[in-house]
Parts: sequence; C-alpha cells; structure tokens
Amino acid sequence: MPLLTMNLESLCLKGNTQVSIILPQIPQGADPKTFYSGEKKYKVLWLLHGTFGDHSDWVRYTGIELYARERGLVVVMPSALNSNYSNWEDTMLGYNMYDFLTEELMPMVQHWFPASGRREDNFIAGLSMGGRGAVKYAANRPELFAGAAVLSAVPVDFALMKPGDPNPFLDPENPRTSLSIRNAGGLEKYIASEENVWDILDKKAPLGVLPRLFFACGQEDVLLYRQYTAFQKHCLEIGLDADWFSLPGYAHEWRFWDIAIQKALDLFGILPVRKY
Repeated sequence: MPLLTMNLESLCLKGNTQVSIILPQIPQGADPKTFYSGEKKYKVLWLLHGTFGDHSDWVRYTGIELYARERGLVVVMPSALNSNYSNWEDTMLGYNMYDFLTEELMPMVQHWFPASGRREDNFIAGLSMGGRGAVKYAANRPELFAGAAVLSAVPVDFALMKPGDPNPFLDPENPRTSLSIRNAGGLEKYIASEENVWDILDKKAPLGVLPRLFFACGQEDVLLYRQYTAFQKHCLEIGLDADWFSLPGYAHEWRFWDIAIQKALDLFGILPVRKY
C-alpha cells in the first residue's frame, strides 16, 4: 500500500509541515503501466488527529491503512499541532490551519494525486480535537464534503458559557478556551465566528445543505458522553438528521476510534471491494 509522508512548505501555515497520504494499492496481476497511467479518481477521506497528535497517529494506532486498501480509498492525514483546526493570525508569523485544509491541501491533493474533487467523493473525519475540526468544516463548508464522522467530540452551546463550567469548552476562563476567545478578538467575535458550530448547525439544519453527519462516543467517556447524549437530544429538537454510534466499555481511546472509523466508512457507502 503506498504510504507517503510529505514535507512541504505551506503558505497558510507560514512554514514547513508534514502530511501522510495513503494511496490505492495496485491489484495483484495488474499491469503497472496501465494502472498508474489511468485516469481513475478515488474517493478521499480527510482524517484529522487529536490534541498532542500529528499526521502519523492514525497509521500508528489504527488499521486505517488496511481499511483504505480494502476500500480503494485515498486517506489524507495532516499535522495540525494543537490548533483546534483554527486560524491563528497572531501566532508566530501566523498559523492558519483552518484555511490550510480547504484552501491549500485539498487543491494540492486533488490535482497532484488520483483524488476526486467531487463533493460526493470527499469525506472528513477526526477524533477529539480532530472531531471538533471535522464538524466545524462540515458545518461551515458543506459544499466540500458528502459526509463527516465526528468521533468523541460534539459541538457545545456557546450561549451557556460561564466561568467555572465543568465543560472546559464552556468555561471562558479555561486556559485553552480563553486563548481561543482571545484569538478570535474577544467573546462576541468568538460567538459570531465559524467556531460556533452549534449555532451554525441550528441555522443550516432546515436547509438540507449539510453533509451526512455521524457522531460516535464511547459510553465510558464520562464527561463527553453526557455532552454526546445532550447534543443528540438537541439534534432531534432542531430536525438535524444524523447517525449515532456508542459502545459500552470504551472511553476516550484508540480502540474505540478504530471501530468507529470503520462504522463511518460503511455508513458513507465506502465499502470493502476486496479483502486482504
């Protein structure tokens, strides 16, 4: 299975970054010249890592390479530091991760590799911080993706934000959240930005423009599972048709994410074409 690690200079990130890409495997007995000179474009999964991770996490901790091989799928895994997949204009010389994926990485992959640029062939997924990134892209740029798998993450209602909230993403004094608020230019601008996915989904749910959404959470993921069930109830209230998956005995862990990403691929119709 071709597995590439690219080192590239990014205009959006103002420096070098790394991206891992899994490409489809040539079938046994196929003619290499015919296969590699073909014009076939493959479906693409944009796969995002969590906090403290990088481009290599999914390959090291799950069977994603095997699943891609079985399904004839291109998988693209960027490094994002601890950016929350947000733009950080005032960090160092600037680190615009939110723009990097859609404005730089997607055009590069779709033109340099056998990767389809059609919406119906593009899917995004991620775990934890990457799950928040996946649903943020799905909500704000629904024209780019046919489906989004949000693993161990859900949007939160910024209207409930208050100091000391046990949910760190609703506590404006939490170090991570306070940095995000400051980065947006203050609380009012933060609430009005692309970060407010809860509100954006509320507005877009009736319009029928959103990708197919898949949310998954381990039932032993104590704080997050409460958020997951609360958000599931909210989706029913606003008429947001999403798919849900949870398992007992699993917490915030790779064993769960390995199972959940396979469920998501099945749900999106990216099915195995052959077994290895």
